[in-house]
Amino acid sequence: MISLYRPGTGLLHRLPAGAKLAGLVVCALALSLWRPEPAGMLAVVLAVSAMYPVAGLPVVALGQTWWRLRWIVLVLGGALWLFTGADTALVNTGRVVALLLLADLVTRTTRMGDLLAVLERVLRPLRRFRVDAAAVALTISLTIAMVPVIAGLAEQVRDAQRARGTRLGVRAALPLLVLTMKHADDVGDALVARGMVR
Repeated sequence: MISLYRPGTGLLHRLPAGAKLAGLVVCALALSLWRPEPAGMLAVVLAVSAMYPVAGLPVVALGQTWWRLRWIVLVLGGALWLFTGADTALVNTGRVVALLLLADLVTRTTRMGDLLAVLERVLRPLRRFRVDAAAVALTISLTIAMVPVIAGLAEQVRDAQRARGTRLGVRAALPLLVLTMKHADDVGDALVARGMVR
């Protein structure tokens, strides 16, 4: 299973997966309900960014994450700036970026198997409603894992188009779709080979 996990001995690596997921949920709720000034939200984003070296992750990992987020910052921030004003754009874009950075920290410091086990435990009470907790947990884990994969595939398509001197546009969606479907087939074959799905 594809994962961003990087082995380490930092504080976040030593925390249990359940505690990290619970912390992520609490932070998401807090950031959603909090109505800060732009300077306050900027301070939060900088504080979350500073957690990368504290977690024992290289600065390169932080740079990679910010590079992946650049289009979200530009498109979301630009649209909000245009329609709601600078302060609202900064606060709301900062909120999304902070949450994505926190989620990235969790996935980089937690084995996918540990996340899967926690999700399965949390979803276990739903069995009385005939919900397959293992299947739902696997689906959530695969979804988390696919986000950086698709971002990487999009970067490959952009690089290929630049190398050909082709203009980036809607046509980039087709090769990205083909690569994504091929990757999904490969993941499906791997799951079947391991007996995780039929």
